[in-house]
Amino acid sequence: GGGDGGGGGGGNFGVQPAFAEADDEDEEEESEADADEGEDQKFLCEGVKAANLVAGPGIPTQAELFDGLNCQPGAMVSRKELSEDLTSLLSTGLFQNVDANVQPTGKGYVVEFTFREKVWPGMVEFKISGATVLPEDVADEVLAEARKSKYTTVRVLAQAKNIIEGYYQEKGLSFGTISHFDGMETGSVIAHVIEGEVASVNLVYLDDKGGQSNKGSTNPRVVGELYNVEDAKRALRDIFVLQLFDNVQVVPKPNEEEQSKVDVDIVLKERPLKTAEVELEWGIAPGDKGRPDLVNIRPGGSVFFENRNLDGEGRQLYGSVSTSNFFSPNEDLGFKIEYVHPYVKGDHDENRTCLNVSAFNSRKLSPVFTGGPFADEVPPIWVDRAGAKATVTENFTRQSKLTYGLVLEEITTRDENGSVCTNGMRNSANGMPSMDGPPTTFSDSGTDRVAFLQANMTRDCTYFCNGTPIGARDIWQMDQGLGIGPGNPFYNRTSLSSTRFIMLKTPGRRSEMPPPVLVLHAKGGMAIGDLPSYDAFVLGGPYSVRGYNVGELAACRRLIETAIELRVPVPKLNSHAYSFYEYGTDLGSSKELAGNPTEFYRRMGKGASWGGGMKLGAVRAEYVHDGNTSKGNFFIRFGERF
Repeated sequence: GGGDGGGGGGGNFGVQPAFAEADDEDEEEESEADADEGEDQKFLCEGVKAANLVAGPGIPTQAELFDGLNCQPGAMVSRKELSEDLTSLLSTGLFQNVDANVQPTGKGYVVEFTFREKVWPGMVEFKISGATVLPEDVADEVLAEARKSKYTTVRVLAQAKNIIEGYYQEKGLSFGTISHFDGMETGSVIAHVIEGEVASVNLVYLDDKGGQSNKGSTNPRVVGELYNVEDAKRALRDIFVLQLFDNVQVVPKPNEEEQSKVDVDIVLKERPLKTAEVELEWGIAPGDKGRPDLVNIRPGGSVFFENRNLDGEGRQLYGSVSTSNFFSPNEDLGFKIEYVHPYVKGDHDENRTCLNVSAFNSRKLSPVFTGGPFADEVPPIWVDRAGAKATVTENFTRQSKLTYGLVLEEITTRDENGSVCTNGMRNSANGMPSMDGPPTTFSDSGTDRVAFLQANMTRDCTYFCNGTPIGARDIWQMDQGLGIGPGNPFYNRTSLSSTRFIMLKTPGRRSEMPPPVLVLHAKGGMAIGDLPSYDAFVLGGPYSVRGYNVGELAACRRLIETAIELRVPVPKLNSHAYSFYEYGTDLGSSKELAGNPTEFYRRMGKGASWGGGMKLGAVRAEYVHDGNTSKGNFFIRFGERF
């Protein structure tokens, strides 16, 4: 059996259809009679082949063309169904004609479709219809490529399709496609494009079983614009910032009435609005006879509560309380209460300004009162902070933001037994700690009440290329002590850090290897006024100068840190090996800090380190050589250094 025919285009590839009619009416009637007579006769199709099939980027493959045909391996096929397959293949507009040769095999037949490519006169003019965002040089680029071929063929049209749709894809306009071509017969080709204008944006809420519970109304701010993948990602980020939903999906789909337009459904699965958790803990250890016994009969634990949607406006309230002894919680009670008000300037605020108010307390080991490499072990000093904080955050981009606010704190320094400690300590000759070191607070009592303004600006233009950051990041931070009331310090503490991730070579288009990267980093800090010791700059540590403990080099009023790191891709691991050099100095400002903790604890005031390592996922395994002691150590770190 067989069949043939010719046509213009339409269907999947986008050329308007124009089927040839039979020259003889009697032949057509006779053909129809024969078809009717044998339409019920079927044969077993054992395979499907293709001959002379056009192939190339942008052209449907054999699998795509044959998908949906009646002729499939193992199927029983009639002559009528075979004729329908021929018509379906012709309707793509790719071929001048299509023949079907049915060849018998052992138990059935193999159908071989033979294709003849369409050929039109050479292209002399190319236009794009329906485009609103395509630059004019795109049409010029298509015409220049087409003139390299003597005739206009399916390959030439596919190349034009790839150029135009490739531009849309690069810009995130995923619905920008060519609907069809026409004018090939005259050489003046016109490509008709659909760009995907947003017709509506609907909010679809899901219930606990995954069914649709209700549907929100259209968002008028984006209707009429072109659907863009970056806009969809931005919408996801803005919604997730609210922390009201477990799952958010942006689902675009063609409009049922106008295929050139797009309906966007934002599917939302809400979190529980209110939650509360209580945890109790008892310490258990082996007893005298090996049986587990309670270390302490007094229970510890934590209480946590949250409301994610106060007044139905997306405002959130969180609270947590923890202690190791519920019977006497004042010994080590820890708490934090936080109120978050997103979009405090209104729903139409492009910066998504957020108000955050919190009350808290915390306890951290102070790196200011720690020993240098040549000092004996130093008794630790703990810094307790309790207070309230109100901040406003403005988000300029996904990663760049400005935060400013007011902080009120009561700060107390304590020894390891929890007693108030007014001065730093060191072990005396008889092994007992001696409190004769630098003052730990601005006041003489070991407790300060501080009020200060705080501001932080982050300019982050980094992006990820095969999993590694590329670009620039700058961070500026300032604390301004207000000096209100007796014993309240008046000071200014400012720091600025700048990091550049320079890509040395762009990876291949299909490569998954990270590119080689040169990292340059510098940080400077300065403080003036009544700076308390616990807020001094500290030098040394995994995020300052590697190879040293936190604060091991200096506690100071001014500092400079520099670092350079070269990252080289490792084949097969899709990761980086790297080498680095880092240097930091207190610029001689340690002696300006009350009591000079740097000199008291025998620290160097400056230091350098170098080494190398390898990244394995989020883990950094590295060797670091300490320039002050000329010794090296191996470290396992987590996360990015810069």
